This record gives sequence, structure tokens and C-alpha cells, in this order.
Amino acid sequence: MNNYEWKSPLGKKIKEFLTVKRMAGYKYERQGRLLEKFDEFCFSNSYSFLCREAVEGFCYGTYYEKERTRYEKERILKGLAEYLCSCGEDVYICPIKSTPKRSNFTPYIYTEEELRKFFQAIDQYPPHPRSNRDIVDPLMFRMLYGCGLRISEALNLKLSEVNLDEGTLTILNGKNNKSRIIPMAESLKHRSIEYKKQVHVFNDENSYFFPSSLGGKFDKSTVYCRFREYLWCAGIPHSGKGPRIHDVRHTHCVHCLKQWVLSGRDLLNLLPYLSAYLGHADFRGTQYYLRLTADLYPDIISKSETILGNIFPEGGHYEDDK
Repeated sequence: MNNYEWKSPLGKKIKEFLTVKRMAGYKYERQGRLLEKFDEFCFSNSYSFLCREAVEGFCYGTYYEKERTRYEKERILKGLAEYLCSCGEDVYICPIKSTPKRSNFTPYIYTEEELRKFFQAIDQYPPHPRSNRDIVDPLMFRMLYGCGLRISEALNLKLSEVNLDEGTLTILNGKNNKSRIIPMAESLKHRSIEYKKQVHVFNDENSYFFPSSLGGKFDKSTVYCRFREYLWCAGIPHSGKGPRIHDVRHTHCVHCLKQWVLSGRDLLNLLPYLSAYLGHADFRGTQYYLRLTADLYPDIISKSETILGNIFPEGGHYEDDK
């Protein structure tokens, strides 16, 4: 992305816009690729400024295109136009016409019995002389559930980011470029201390906390293959739609909310803390778990429905592991 050579007369301003956004903390990876394509489109069609013809040609010129893609094009060009207007330029501001469909996907929430069998399958998996999975996986999957981590956050975790004196994890530049500090349960902290004695005796602070057998970072596909094996050993059926590794994080959230409701905690006050803990960009992702918890445990949630009625989302906002 950084090696792209801007071609059109608009290229310099587009590059400035991307720089401003990234300096503000946005990754803008997919948006950056879309703007590169827009630059090439303007160059090929000799557009020298952000006019209506350039915008509509780029957004709607491809007949067979998903509504979601058109929506993303509209949003990024609208943002670019607003930036150019702030610089004093007279440009066409793209209206948002497209409406992407809301996701109807429902995450898989493990029962407590399924979790017990799942972790038992991991703990009992036979060791192999060329693999460290029997040491790494029991802690890594428990950390995914116990701390509500995304798999990418766990795999990127460095030794320096695990504070075993205080029992905290520091997640740097997670999704939405958000960093956060996550406290661990005492049981997870003690497991991590024993794990470190086995794995990181001679490693420096820049080593991955969950290293591959060769010392580098695990690939997601490797972890996913192991995950499928553990599901099979635990007798948990897998369809084309899941369970997925990311559903361990979803399960953490739902079980957390369920526990709060049963203990009579004030969810209105606790939601901001859960949102920060999970690294959500806003409350919509956190509110989604309220609806999911209510659907799964209606008899429990009915105890607090007068409170929850004001904070339930209308549905559809679902977080994936990207």
C-alpha cells in the first residue's frame, strides 16, 4: 500500500487525506485500496478534480457489484470530499444512496458443558516432539475465552506485553487501532506464570508470548486446524458456519453478561467497561451481546427487562474477527 504511486492530478490530495486519517488513529487499509482504485479510475478517464461524473462513474459504473461495496465507495469518497472542502476546494460531495444489508449471522455460543469438553480435549491432546501445541494451546485458548481476545490479538501478543506481576495483558493497536489493558483472572495469571517458566526461560521481551515451534508467530490457519481437531475430540459438531475460533470471544461476552444479570449488577453502568475491555469502537458491538444474551437466556434476562429495554439494539450490528 505504501509503495503505490499516485497517478491522477487528485493523487496528491488523496495521499494527504489518507495521511491525516492514519495519523488520527485509523488504519484505513481497505479504504486505502479503494482510493488507489479511484486514483487509477481518474487517471484512466482524465478526471482532474472531484466532480460528480468521476464520483458516480466510480461508485456505480460497475454493473455487477455488491451493495456493500458501493456503500463503502460512497463513504470513502464522501470523506475525501469533506476533507477537500475543509482545504477550501469546491468539489462534489457524494451522497450515501446505498444501504448494505444487515448481517443475520448468529454466533455460536458454547454451553458450559461444551467448554468443559473443549478444554479437556486440548489438555489431553498427545504431545509431539516437533510441536509445542501441548504447552501453548491449553493457555492460549483459555486466554481467548477468559480475556475475550480476538485470535489476532493473542497471536500478536509479545512477552513484554504480559505483566505477570499485575496480572494484565496490554493489547497494542488492536482492531480499530485501539489499545487497551486487560486484567486476567487469578487462575489464568497462575497458569501464565507456569507457562512462562516452560516456554520463555531464555527468550527476550520481543518474543511472541505464544511462539510457534520455530520461535516465530503462528499463522491463523494453523491455529484453526488445531481448533477443528479439538472440536472433533470434544464431540462438538462443526457445520459450514461454525463454531469458529472467534465464537470463543462471543461466548466470553454472553457468559459475562449472564453472570452480571444473575448477580444483580447494574448493566447500564457496566456496559462502558465491557466495551473498553473488548476494544469496541462504540457501544453498538457491546449492545449486540445484550440482545444475544436475551435470546439465549430469556428467563434470566426477564428479571432486568425494564432496564434492558432502553439499551437493546434494533439488531444487525455484529462484530467479526478482522
